[in-house]
Amino acid sequence: MIRPFGRKKSLTDPPPPWPHHPEPGGTGPVKPDARRQLILAHVARQGEARVEDLARRFDVSLETMRRDLAQLAEAGEVIKRHGRVRRAALVHEPDMTDRMATQGAQKARAATHLAALIQPNETVFMDTGSTTLACARALARVAGLTCITNSLAIAEVLGRAGRRVFLLGGSYGPANAQTVGPMVIEQATRFRADRAIVTVAGLEARAGATDADVEEAQVARAMLAQADMSVVVADSAKFGRRAAFTVSPLRALGLIVSEHGAQTPDDWLATAPPEPAT
Repeated sequence: MIRPFGRKKSLTDPPPPWPHHPEPGGTGPVKPDARRQLILAHVARQGEARVEDLARRFDVSLETMRRDLAQLAEAGEVIKRHGRVRRAALVHEPDMTDRMATQGAQKARAATHLAALIQPNETVFMDTGSTTLACARALARVAGLTCITNSLAIAEVLGRAGRRVFLLGGSYGPANAQTVGPMVIEQATRFRADRAIVTVAGLEARAGATDADVEEAQVARAMLAQADMSVVVADSAKFGRRAAFTVSPLRALGLIVSEHGAQTPDDWLATAPPEPAT
């Protein structure tokens, strides 16, 4: 006689449990990248959290949670200290009009240092910013300069000086007198330049060059990708700060130009402001 294998399921048996998910609304096990984003969102909501509490909430071992937090800290997203973790402070920038009124002398000195580096007949990318606008005024005297930009203000300054200008077209943002979006990024790929000159909202050793506006960060990345040298120009008030959107890792930059002069990333690191302990 053949015996049945196991017990036949009864219609009255309870349903099997759903796969465990630590966050409300989940539908299954969470992949590591998605889990780290959930951790980041939770820490942002709470302001601060204990590592042990996070491990319990997300149903992972302490070792796994520490690895997740180490990756988030390496990306500059969180700060770890004494078994606790908090969201790293983000920089939010005002519009162009307000930015033009701050750090004006420092931006002018940075522009002077940048202009000393640019040779006649060079082709440069320049993105939108109060600092790059100051640079455009200084570069207007460079003979044979060609500029590719998404800034209407920069295009006007250099165009009136008789320099060759290519204005990238796209969605117009009146607050900063700039064009942004996929069309700008696609058009940038049609050019090659000696240098890409971009400005940023923050510059840190770990997070690198960052911007507070996602579309401006996308345009800056597209310009950097099409240039032989990447140049970040920023006044030193941006040093040690971090904004939400990555423009470039620090080591990928060719030069960092501020009111103090031009530095390589290694030279800048030697004098950079200290970052919070992790």
